[in-house]
Order: sequence, then structure tokens, then C-alpha cells
Amino acid sequence: MTSPGPVDTARGAADESLLDGRYRVGPLLGRGGMAVVHRADDVVLGRTVAVKLFDAQASGIDDAQRRESEIALLASVTHANLVTLYDAGTDAATGREYIAMELVDGVDLATELQGGPLAADDAARLLTDIGEALHVIHGQGIVHRDVKPANVLLDRTALPPRRWHAKLADFGIARLADSSRVTSTGALVGTAAFLSPEQVRGEVPGPPSDVYALGLVVLESLTGTRAYPGDALESAAARLQRDPVVPDELGAEWVALLRSMTAREAAGRPSAADVAQAGAALASSIADLADLADASSDLADASADPIATRALPPIEVDDPPAAARSARGRRRKQNPRRIVWAAVAATVIVIGVASALALSLPAPEATPAAPALPTIEGDLGVHLEHLMDTVTP
Repeated sequence: MTSPGPVDTARGAADESLLDGRYRVGPLLGRGGMAVVHRADDVVLGRTVAVKLFDAQASGIDDAQRRESEIALLASVTHANLVTLYDAGTDAATGREYIAMELVDGVDLATELQGGPLAADDAARLLTDIGEALHVIHGQGIVHRDVKPANVLLDRTALPPRRWHAKLADFGIARLADSSRVTSTGALVGTAAFLSPEQVRGEVPGPPSDVYALGLVVLESLTGTRAYPGDALESAAARLQRDPVVPDELGAEWVALLRSMTAREAAGRPSAADVAQAGAALASSIADLADLADASSDLADASADPIATRALPPIEVDDPPAAARSARGRRRKQNPRRIVWAAVAATVIVIGVASALALSLPAPEATPAAPALPTIEGDLGVHLEHLMDTVTP
């Protein structure tokens, strides 16, 4: 995967081991329909990057001037949920186009989903992260056009409760080269399973197309099933005939949101900013329900104690919705609502134990009366009475 490049000015001679005279290409990280991604070392800046090399037949979709202006625009956009684009160009020796980008410590969403669907809280955070990323690039006039699980990278986190943060990769690169275009001229770009209806009709995609694709990505993340399977033609045409199936078991909030995101008419879809806010609200709601479920379990344990039940009858709490139970049992940070419930349970236990102890302990013995002294007349009797008054409690 290496090729000779231009003259390396630092060494004064061409270095044939470097891609474009700058990148030392290393192990393969991933492979797409018309591109491969390698770990590489940038010998100029001394950092590790990910280099995506496009096949030779993927070149030439756009003219050079348009490509250069778009690269400059993409490189100017930075955000925590966007994979940073460092460089892009064409290797002089092979004519292959490439991009150099941030190397993310983690796997892509497509790989993660091979192990099964995401928990509801993870899916809500994914929706928030990628929705925010799309909001940022849409604000710069950029349309991704190819939102799919393979282009969502899961960057590992150092602290719980989150395992990763989602980052959107390869945004806007469809103008450079597309790994799944239907026509050789690039008139239709994007991955067939996640194309919007307007893309299938050959219309120019806008921000609502990215929202539609994200809706399908999140739906697959929650169900483990692709909404429009099949070959490229079958999958693309299916969305013109029917809406994706959003199971009622996901809950009313998920159903309403995903159906609006995947509306066949672009005007009926929410903006990326609305999607990000809805995802944040869902994540918060799921966390609250999980906390309530944990508190309910604590109260159930306390109410099973016969000592506690003598002080106060058990408090009944409705079974929490399925969204809370699907959160993989991870305990989350305490919040005020959780603390109140825990305080109630603790009070019940303390009162019960105190009552039991009061009932089981024997009554304290009465203090014995002071012994009676004989009556002695005279000065001696007066002295004895004074002494008794002094020592008597």
C-alpha cells in the first residue's frame, strides 16, 4: 500500500517508502467497497493518523478546483463528535486519492452491532452525538450524504458510565470519491440501505437526507435489523413504496421520533439540532427510569424485612418501562430523585429496628431505695442526717 512520492525536502531525495512523500502506511484498519483505511505515521508532524486510500477507479468524480475548495471547508470544521480531517490529496505516482484523518481509539458502529442491538441509553447518546455533529456541518453548508454505521466511530472513554462517544467520519467526502455510488458519473451517491427517498429520485440531497439516514442508523441500532435489506436496487426502491417499520415495543417516544426522522417527504423531518435535543432528553429520561428501578428494588428489599414492616407498610412502585430494563443493568450516578427514595428506605429501616429493640429489651430495674437508718437523738443524729443528705443522689 505504499508508493513513491514527491521529493522529501527534509532528506533532499524522493522517499519511495512514503505515501505522497509524507505518510508511512501501516496495518490495515478497514475495507470498504472502493477504499481501504490504514493506520499510518505522519513523518512531517510526528503523529499517528488514519489514511483512507481510494481505488483508482474512484477518482475523478469532481473537478480539481471544486474538490480543493471542499477539502478546505471540511478541514475548517472541528467538533468533538466529528472525526477531524487533517489532509487530502492524490499520490503523484499512482494517481490514487487519499485522505488523512484523526485516528479514533475504538471500533465503528457496524462492528459494534455485530454483537447485537445497542441498549436504549446507548442508542439515545448515539443519536445525540451524531445529531450534534450533523448540526455543525449543516451550519457550514455541508451535507454528509453517506451516514451509515461504518461511518460512525465509537471513541473509547476513560470514565464510566459512558463506554464511548460517537464520532461521524468521512463527512462530505462523497464529492471526492464514493464507495457505493449507483452510477459511474456520481449522480447518485451514498450507501443504498441508508439513502433518502429524494436521493433515490435523483434529487440534490440536503440536510434532511442526513437526518433520514441517521434515523435508519438508530433504528437498526435499537432493533438489530436493517430497515431496507437486499441488493442496492431493491433496497433503494423499497423506501419509495413504504416507510420503515418502527416497532411499537420501542416505546411511544422512540416511535414518534424515528417516524418523523424517516418521513418520506423531506419537509416533514426534524432538523439535526432538534434530533440532538430529543436524543439528550431520551437519554436523561432513561437514566431517571433506571434510577427509579434501582430505588424500587432497594425498597422491595426493605419491605421484605418484618421488623421494618411493623413500623411502616411497604411503598408500592409501578414496574418501570422496558426502556429502563434494557439499559444493561449499569448503575448510574446518583441524582436528587434517587437520594430522596433512598432516604425514605433508610428511614423505614431505622424506625423498624428502633421499634424492635424497644419491644425486645427488658424494662430497666428500679433504683433501690436508700436503707433506713435508726433514729438517733442528739448531736450525733443531726450529723448522721446531714451525711445522708450529702451522699443520697
